[in-house]
Amino acid sequence: MEHILEVKNVSKMYGTKYVLKNININISKGEIFGFIGPNGAGKSTLMRIITGMTTPSDGQVFICGHSVQKDFEKAISNIGATIENTNLYGYMTAKQNLTYFASLYPNVSKDRVIDTLEIVGLKDRMNEPVKNYSLGMRQKLGLAQAMLHEPQLLVLDEPTNGLDAESVIKLRQILRKLVAEKNIAILLSSHNLSEVEQLCDTVAFVDHGSIIETRTMNKIKQETSNSARFRITLNYPNYSAKMIYLKFNIPVEVAGNSVLVPCQETLLPKIIDALRVRDIQIYAINVETKSLEDVYIDIIKTHNR
Repeated sequence: MEHILEVKNVSKMYGTKYVLKNININISKGEIFGFIGPNGAGKSTLMRIITGMTTPSDGQVFICGHSVQKDFEKAISNIGATIENTNLYGYMTAKQNLTYFASLYPNVSKDRVIDTLEIVGLKDRMNEPVKNYSLGMRQKLGLAQAMLHEPQLLVLDEPTNGLDAESVIKLRQILRKLVAEKNIAILLSSHNLSEVEQLCDTVAFVDHGSIIETRTMNKIKQETSNSARFRITLNYPNYSAKMIYLKFNIPVEVAGNSVLVPCQETLLPKIIDALRVRDIQIYAINVETKSLEDVYIDIIKTHNR
């Protein structure tokens, strides 16, 4: 599989302090790669290095086989990015902004400007001054600017910031469609773990400037489905928990008027029958699986220990 982005042994120091240490990433065509970590973990610094805005202290970045450090123009011609505050001119309309940015690239037509505004949902308001735009609309226009020259790699820093729920869903559809139809690669960072969970194919967990673990979402979903537990709401939770433990040798947690039972779905009917035989009244049964947030917390806790 062809790698669009290769980050090889990249480190960044400010003074004597490492902000990034020995980062290695490969992102292939048709892949959406998520970067997750707390504030100050080094996510934005890495994105600035990838886009050539900051020079690494060590290591190299390759985009479509071209080194950002040694062959800047060829490498950067394949990338579109929204990092921190997008450079937009408030006194100009959205159409004027994109028309200006289009002039900086070869072979970006006027039709491409209109098409891009339509893709991000701003065509109906493209003649309004950007200074009147909401934060969410500016986010959409920043994405349009990044997409304008049809790059092979999109680098998006907190792309859902400021978007309402409907706009977040629309953005997710836009990015998925781009990947499916154009076979591009996307690197994004986000604090919205539920969005990362729904959008990304691969996730890197970052802490204190290092990637502590990288997993595919398929692997995460498989692991979390295997760790499912059942929340059974009933009238005697303490007695029920003790009974289930003694009869089935399952560690059960009591939570209010419920018991949390980690077991395979095939065992659940036997547990329910055992409760009913003892005249336990069951009011509700719900399935609980780990989310990406739970996985993230577990990984960070394990790493810090």
